[in-house]
Amino acid sequence: MILQQDIIKINGEKIFINPFLYSRKFDEKSKIWLRKSGQISQSKIDLNRNKFYPEVNWEILSLNEKLVKDTTIELFLKTIEIIKIYHPNLKLEELSEVEKNLIYYKKISFEKWSRREFIKKDRLLIKEKRKLIRSNFFNTWYKWLGLRETQKVLIPTFVIILMSALIGWFAGVSINSCNPYFESSISNQL
Repeated sequence: MILQQDIIKINGEKIFINPFLYSRKFDEKSKIWLRKSGQISQSKIDLNRNKFYPEVNWEILSLNEKLVKDTTIELFLKTIEIIKIYHPNLKLEELSEVEKNLIYYKKISFEKWSRREFIKKDRLLIKEKRKLIRSNFFNTWYKWLGLRETQKVLIPTFVIILMSALIGWFAGVSINSCNPYFESSISNQL
């Protein structure tokens, strides 16, 4: 049922209005071109804003909403370009009919796809920032531990801490083993 919205017939020819249905015929560059935003100039997107979103007041939209809608418009333009390539015999009226169906059936799904892509990009950016912060943290410690002055101070400090721990442990064991009241106090408790 959903696939029926992705296919329209003009002059007995099936035309996919979902650009991802053409992806089997694409090479790798075309797949990247379709999926990656920023491949079409902003001036061309601005010219087509009223064509694809006549009801939207662009001045009151937030920056994120503008970016999502601009990415959606870019996806519309790419889809039309793909349809023109795979169906070069379409006349202007037929192409106009394809555009109307594309806008009617695909506006919401293209917007959802655009939102998901922005969320995915944000997650990747956050992940990269965390990775960079973590590597900077470890690099800073590695450099600090690699300094001769640090090594001169750390080795004696480590030895002092180790020696004081061992002395404290042995002192604690010797106090408990030499205490004549230690064994009697255990037997009194039982």
